[in-house]
This record gives sequence, C-alpha cells and structure tokens, in this order.
Amino acid sequence: MNHRDQISIGSQSILWVAGVGVGLLTLAFVLGVQVGKQSAALRRPAQKGVEEELKDLPEPLLDQLKVFEGDGPDKLVPTQKVDAAAPKEPAKPEAETWTLQLVATADTTEARKAADKAKAAGFATATVKDKGQLKVRLAKPADRATIDKAAEKLKKAGFKPFAVKVE
Repeated sequence: MNHRDQISIGSQSILWVAGVGVGLLTLAFVLGVQVGKQSAALRRPAQKGVEEELKDLPEPLLDQLKVFEGDGPDKLVPTQKVDAAAPKEPAKPEAETWTLQLVATADTTEARKAADKAKAAGFATATVKDKGQLKVRLAKPADRATIDKAAEKLKKAGFKPFAVKVE
C-alpha cells in the first residue's frame, strides 16, 4: 500500500461533520413543524370579523326590558277584555316541532355530500350555519312521531340522524 492510498480523518473533521449533520436535522425538524402548523391553519374555518361577532351579541339590556314595558318593537300581545261569565277554553298546548340533523361539520364539501345523499334518498334538506358549523337538517319540521319514522328510513339509508327540537 502506498501512502497515497490511505485516507486519514482527524478528530476535528469528525466533530465538524457531526455538527453539520445535527444542524441539518434540527433545521428539517423546525421546517416540518412550521409546515404542519400552516396546513392545520388552512383546514381551520376562517375566523369571524368584528361585524359578525357583534351580530352574535344579545340585544342591550334596555332594549330587552322595553319588550316588557310595551315600548319596544316587539310589543307584547295586546290585552283583551275577558268576560268573567264566558266559559274559559282550556289552553291548547302548542305542538312541538322537530327535525332531524344528519351531520354537523365545518367542511363545506362534507355537508354538501350529506345533503346530496339525503336528496337521493328522497329527503329535502336545509343547511344551517351555526357557531362555525354547517348543520345539515331535514327541510320540513314535523311532530315527533313523524320525525321518528323518518329517522328509521334515514338509518336504513346509512345516516346516523338525531332529533332536534325546532324553536
């Protein structure tokens, strides 16, 4: 063997190569974390603007109290004279109306797919935006018995619906 065929590596060279390797690994890790944060931010629904947040606030307390005084735009039902001799009719409880919610998601594509699938199964749907979620529900509310029957049909079609009281 000739002296020229041998390669000698000193301890300084080994340390230098190891340091560069650790630096490159650290850089790759930090860049990966940043890419992950950016992709998560893109999947998150857009934040509301100031105007939208103000719309979600309740009415000022004074406006709410005006309703009870009869001064506000939403006046109470006008008082009617009641004849004491007239027999009173029992108050009829208002029928509660219900609907079925098929899915709640922040993904527009998923909501549209669920609505299309329900339409194909013969059910008209409405999509409601509530608190950053798109909620796909049946378009026509009904009494609880009718909604329960529709739920059985939707379960057979592959949905997992649940009843929601319509206010």
